[in-house]
Amino acid sequence: MQGFIILFFLILRDILNVILNKILIVFENKDISLLLHIKGLVQGVGFRPFVYRIATGLDLKGWVENRNDGVFIKIEGSEEKTKSFLQLLKAEAPHASIISDIKITQSEFENFQRFEIVRSHNISEEITDISPDIAVCNDCLKDFKNQQHRINYPFINCTNCGPRFTIIRDLPYDRDKTTMSKFIMCEICKKEYTDVLDRRFHAQPVACNNCGPKYELFCEDNVILEFNLILKKTAELIDKGKIVVIKGLGGFHIACDALNGDVVKRLRTLKQRDRKPFAVMFSDLKSAKEYTEMSEEEENSLTSWRRPIVILKEKKEKKIPVEVSNDLGTIGAMLPYMPFHYLLFEKLKTKVIVLTSGNISDTPIIIDNENAKKKLSEIYDALLCYDRDIYNRTDDSVVFVANGKERIIRRSRGYVPNAINLNFSVDGIIAAGGELKNTFCIGKKNQAILSQHIGDLKNVETFEFYKQTIEQFKKLFRINPKLYAADLHPDYLSTKYVKEIDDIEKIFIQHHHAHIASCMAEHNLDEKVIGVSFDGTGYGDDGNIWGSEFFICDYKEYKRMNHFEYIQMPGGDKVADEPWRMAVSYLYKYYEKDFLKFDLPFLLQIPKNNIELLITAIDRKINCPLTSGAGRLFDAVSALINLCTVSNFEAEAPMRLEAIIEANCNETYSYEINNTISFKKTFWEIINDINKNIPASIISAKFHNTVIHVILEVAENMREEYKINKIVLSGGVFQNRYLLTKVEKELLENKFEVYSHSKVPSNDGGIALGQLSIAAKKTD
Repeated sequence: MQGFIILFFLILRDILNVILNKILIVFENKDISLLLHIKGLVQGVGFRPFVYRIATGLDLKGWVENRNDGVFIKIEGSEEKTKSFLQLLKAEAPHASIISDIKITQSEFENFQRFEIVRSHNISEEITDISPDIAVCNDCLKDFKNQQHRINYPFINCTNCGPRFTIIRDLPYDRDKTTMSKFIMCEICKKEYTDVLDRRFHAQPVACNNCGPKYELFCEDNVILEFNLILKKTAELIDKGKIVVIKGLGGFHIACDALNGDVVKRLRTLKQRDRKPFAVMFSDLKSAKEYTEMSEEEENSLTSWRRPIVILKEKKEKKIPVEVSNDLGTIGAMLPYMPFHYLLFEKLKTKVIVLTSGNISDTPIIIDNENAKKKLSEIYDALLCYDRDIYNRTDDSVVFVANGKERIIRRSRGYVPNAINLNFSVDGIIAAGGELKNTFCIGKKNQAILSQHIGDLKNVETFEFYKQTIEQFKKLFRINPKLYAADLHPDYLSTKYVKEIDDIEKIFIQHHHAHIASCMAEHNLDEKVIGVSFDGTGYGDDGNIWGSEFFICDYKEYKRMNHFEYIQMPGGDKVADEPWRMAVSYLYKYYEKDFLKFDLPFLLQIPKNNIELLITAIDRKINCPLTSGAGRLFDAVSALINLCTVSNFEAEAPMRLEAIIEANCNETYSYEINNTISFKKTFWEIINDINKNIPASIISAKFHNTVIHVILEVAENMREEYKINKIVLSGGVFQNRYLLTKVEKELLENKFEVYSHSKVPSNDGGIALGQLSIAAKKTD
């Protein structure tokens, strides 16, 4: 009897387990309802059609909606299918999208009958990321050869490509808030735009030959309106050695045949640009490889959807005429990114054209058709315009690759307005940036949004562009400023701009501290670090010009541990144009007038009277501010070896010094590290090498290696004293590829944790991010 009872309970247990498992299965498969809030770059990149496709493919019900603070998704379905949806959402998102955050909450079940895309709503002061402009995709390149209404249509685009930031006026990103609003879609485009399964569903710039923007060519007192004739004539003019001004995505460009040295020389004269390198556009990757050497990482940058200008090493066996890059050994190369570029190269005989900013030197790139006609009329033989407005001006971005990483030199088209996500709030702060290579930065919650490249704030036109763009960003990103941050230098126009704003708190920040903070912010560091900030100029706490700073710092404070010794800068800012002045200043400090007996070739380039006047100015301290700028040291050495005594563009002297380096030389010069860092021994040994006829390439390598050893030795001393192992490198001098590459490797080999720039320029184009971060922490 007892055995029967035990057996009965065992059978009952098994039956109950089966029932329980069935209940659990039913429970597990019960439909659930979730609300997703997705932040990041998820508008203008085909995100909603992508969501629709994966939701309907899994038979989920609900909706997806664009709002100005992100994309919202409501999904209803089984837990298993919902999990699959979330996995696909992350794994297969559109290539230009960036998901920075997904917030998932349980939601009330509403029993939807289908999944749909609902109309966008603007419901708060929050904002989502705005897409940069995206190079035309391969699918569109195929379409304009086989879609009848888009045959050779030069503005073809879809949800995966085309203009974005340059045409947007407001959020959320819908057609009526862009400069496409005046172009009424034809029935064919409207059908594509409203078909959720079409690649052009809600592609805001969608258009075709029937209804979209159109080009017109002004040439020889005629206006050509028929596009095939425009294309043929433009190609013919360039091939014949003429100069054509062409409206691009973010502004006008000036184009000519890059293989025709005479027309390039003529362009330099007309554009008032003596020797600064021109960027070139190659027809395709194969053509680029004929003239340049490129690593896999450089190829990836060149062909990415951002399509920046990439600084590549020039091949020795096949060169573009010297008039393009003036013997720097590098080429600023880019590939086509507008449909028009591809169509033009189909007609051109040349496979490489100069494509430089449409402006007169030192003024902003022109975006308005009438201004282009008026201001560039002395330059062009023909002007090519189109009738869609550019709302946000953007230059081409410029990058280089060092140690396998892309490094941004100029951050604009293709990168702006991508935000830098921080781990602290910067909400309501506007950072004004610096004087040269200006960008400003605005804070929205935990996001830092850097502006596009503005340029050097040295003339009325650029300053107006600066002020106008700040107002556009304030409106676009819903910014109500509560704090302004600016550079400590009282004479910067950006600083004066902030000082003139009433009734808002202001903070003024040391230039090189901002450099280090910008790199810290890029890497989300929030602790004491060793900061090495090398550039040409920046206002110091002692009223002198800094630029070779070794800091122990965080966001709130910094301690200057060492720097290059102070040298007089005869003529003030004039030394940047005439590097021989810094060479003479160093020599006079170290050797007094005895240096005149050293028989140095560079001195023969300078009238004796000019040298005497300079020495008198130094003695009497007439317009001779003190500088510790690393850039000025590089200027002096470049002049000392008679490489560049007079600069025709910014940083020409150090660029030429880098260009001639003998890469296989590992030798160094002597130096002294005390309270400051002295290069007296360095100069003496360089002079000896000059007298021994040692090649300039060897001298350059030894000098660069010396600076690298100085950084390493000072950093090791600081690490030992403060027990800090994280080192941050920032400042324009670290755009020197040889220096950056070697410094990083040396520091890593010596067990430092090394942080340098990648997403943000190391030059003054990045300091606004540092100003913003410091301001947030100091007022927290």
